[in-house]
Amino acid sequence: MNTEKTTLFSLDEMNKEEIRMNLREIYDALEERGYNPTNQIVGYLISGDLGYISSHKDARKKMQSMDRAKIVEALLNEFQKSER
Repeated sequence: MNTEKTTLFSLDEMNKEEIRMNLREIYDALEERGYNPTNQIVGYLISGDLGYISSHKDARKKMQSMDRAKIVEALLNEFQKSER
């Protein structure tokens, strides 16, 4: 391990990774249940109604644990990265 270089720790990056992982699991759970995951997640993000998210594989609980504004921010950041 190089002790001459400072390693940066980014809580924001950890939070983004957690959001990314949770959204993937929620997406997969919704897809397994036969829903259109994109429509369901967008419905939730716009309305705040957790009824759009199935409880299958704790998807609703995972979605509820995240701040909607942070989810939108993470999605927008990913979109911006993919456009460059």
